[in-house]
Amino acid sequence: MEVRKYLSALACIMFLSACGNPKTSQTVFPENGSQNSKVCTGQKVLNKFIVQWENGKFTVEEGLDSETFKKDFIEPRLNDIRHVEFDRVITLNTSEVFESDDSSDNWGQSKISASSAWDQGVFGQGVKVAVVDSFVDVSHPQILPRISINTGETPNNGVDDDGNGVVDDYYGAKFLSDTSNGGSPSAHGTHVSGIIAADSTKGPIQGVAPQALLVPAQFISDDGGGSLGDAILAMQYAAMRGAKIINASWGGAPCVESLKNSFLSLEQAGILVVVAAGNDGRDVDLYPEFPASFNLSNQITVAASSQSDFMTSWSNSGFNYVHVAAPGESIYSTVPRNSYGYMDGTSMAAPFVSGVAALLFSARPSASAAQVRSAILSSADVQSGHEFKVSSRGRVNVRKALEKILSLNP
Repeated sequence: MEVRKYLSALACIMFLSACGNPKTSQTVFPENGSQNSKVCTGQKVLNKFIVQWENGKFTVEEGLDSETFKKDFIEPRLNDIRHVEFDRVITLNTSEVFESDDSSDNWGQSKISASSAWDQGVFGQGVKVAVVDSFVDVSHPQILPRISINTGETPNNGVDDDGNGVVDDYYGAKFLSDTSNGGSPSAHGTHVSGIIAADSTKGPIQGVAPQALLVPAQFISDDGGGSLGDAILAMQYAAMRGAKIINASWGGAPCVESLKNSFLSLEQAGILVVVAAGNDGRDVDLYPEFPASFNLSNQITVAASSQSDFMTSWSNSGFNYVHVAAPGESIYSTVPRNSYGYMDGTSMAAPFVSGVAALLFSARPSASAAQVRSAILSSADVQSGHEFKVSSRGRVNVRKALEKILSLNP
């Protein structure tokens, strides 16, 4: 009887060994990509690789080529590696700064009734919002007071004082593979930052959450380019710095598994991610764009509304993957060198929602990302004749969202 049990157990083990899928360098690094690889875009970087480790952490590693990388890097560490992909170049379409005679300086803040929160003493106090984007001018007088200073770091000494793996991240961090492009810094990240949290006591811009704290995490270079691996590292850094909200005013990323996995890790960490829908005037339910189309439980994808409260002609839309609209036309905000300017785009709409989320988190610190998301979407303004092609059918409204979040049990 005991012999039979032994033989039966042995047979089970042999069956599982034969039929299982043992981990190899080929299984963790399927070079041909997923079944969706035919519709993915983004030029492969043939000597750079995004590595997701079994502990969930991401790194970007270099190697001579894929075969050498498998042999020299993956195989000796196989037990610790979950997934590997080529890094990819992504080129982002960023808006240009322009002058305008047709807009009031803070029309978007008025349209979403942001002052209804301020009047109640709700300013986003202390809530960390990461700006995963291009350069943020931390010297701008309306931005500097709102930067989340890393007090464990000594600035500009070339040392990782706090041992977090990032050198000199006193004001934030940069994750740029290509640091050679010179010229003027992109205005995009500074403009986004001002919409979220410009200190309204220091200049004309009324940040939606003027007492929130900004965590700059740059991965977009001045020419609008970046890499998928750098974006993932920037988001991972934001999570490490304690961001409750990540603003991702970018798109055009390839639909590779690593990016989805990085968003899933943010979901598990309870971080709200606010994403720009994109500016191609298309339905992303039918023609997905990433990260806008991931549609995770902690994600809000934002379309752009006009001053007349209609969807702009160039904003992406979708009744499933795009969730709410926010002001995105002729938005006045901070730009580098102590200056100001107007920009268009869903890149400008997303930070309005990030600012609203910061207000709600400060009003109800115990709220989860899912609860804040629900409050924002369920309270959107839906007006007859002005319905938006988004899941909520409406445009964000601070007063109603604040009522929703405060109605929750403490």
